[in-house]
Amino acid sequence: MPKSNTGMRRIAIAGEIAICDPRGALYFPDFGLLAVSDLHLEKGSSFARRGQLLPPYDTGATLDQLSRVIETHAPRTVLSLGDSFHDVGGSQRMPEPYRIKLAAMMGGREWIWVTGNHDPDAPVGVSGTVADEVALGALRFRHEPLKGAAAGEIAGHLHPGAVIVQRGRSVRRRCFATDGERMVMPAFGAYTGTLNVLDRAYRGLFKWESFFAHMLGTERVYAFAHHRLRAG
Repeated sequence: MPKSNTGMRRIAIAGEIAICDPRGALYFPDFGLLAVSDLHLEKGSSFARRGQLLPPYDTGATLDQLSRVIETHAPRTVLSLGDSFHDVGGSQRMPEPYRIKLAAMMGGREWIWVTGNHDPDAPVGVSGTVADEVALGALRFRHEPLKGAAAGEIAGHLHPGAVIVQRGRSVRRRCFATDGERMVMPAFGAYTGTLNVLDRAYRGLFKWESFFAHMLGTERVYAFAHHRLRAG
């Protein structure tokens, strides 16, 4: 059974109930579905191949966090919303201990890999179903958000983040970006950055009068309306 969702935020997207987890995952209790986006597994090893050395701990940290989220929600289905691996060879470079850990998380549940711009093909040597898009109830899951898409779209790709000023101090955090009709999910991966939701890349995606950035805190999710947000 799912554990307590203290610190999580319950919202609606196109009429479907969703729970925003402060670790960056989205859970739909009516469907038993957990969605995460932009894991970018093996990003460190991808950069290392190009001569830019990063500590090789990103895949382990991301999988550890994902394992804890799955333990909390006990989903029947996990949907990884594109850019699950940082490049097309990422799944083949993944060390065996991480491969075993991932397989253990996948056991006994449906697992869907949505294709992304970093991983347009099915991951090699990893089980699960591969799809370009997934439709479920009023919802449609895809990697890249489409301007003018119908209500119910849930996408990733843009790595949304938000900035607010509290007590004279600027605070920047990853966020779930939504106007109640559509959502762009935060990047889940350990080595992923953010793009401010006020950036021009988000224009045409949301109705700003009903927009909220659900910012990820250490233990809870905080909601801020569009007028509270700052550039930067």
